[in-house]
Amino acid sequence: MKNKMQIKQNNFREKVFDVVKKIPKGKVFTYGQVALLLGKPRGAREVGWALHSNKSSEVPCHRVVDRNGRLAPSFAFEGWKEQRRRLEQEGVKFNDEMHVDLAVCFWNFQF
Repeated sequence: MKNKMQIKQNNFREKVFDVVKKIPKGKVFTYGQVALLLGKPRGAREVGWALHSNKSSEVPCHRVVDRNGRLAPSFAFEGWKEQRRRLEQEGVKFNDEMHVDLAVCFWNFQF
């Protein structure tokens, strides 16, 4: 039987996955924005942990970057170069090797 903490963590992880599944191709969202949508304004790190545990190709975790548009150095699927490759395939624009252009590619989610 799972304890209450494990159940809460699993619920949060599933909610993170649900939000990330809504990010359209060619757009990115930040860890902090996902956390904010889920009512955890200081939960960006938890969002990162949840996404790092993702094993499903249905969750486009490559579309989540840090608040500065920086790619994840330890992206779950073979590192930041793979994250960049996936984003480039979707037409995401970059400012430099590790940063997406948030001015162009940020997903403006509407409540």
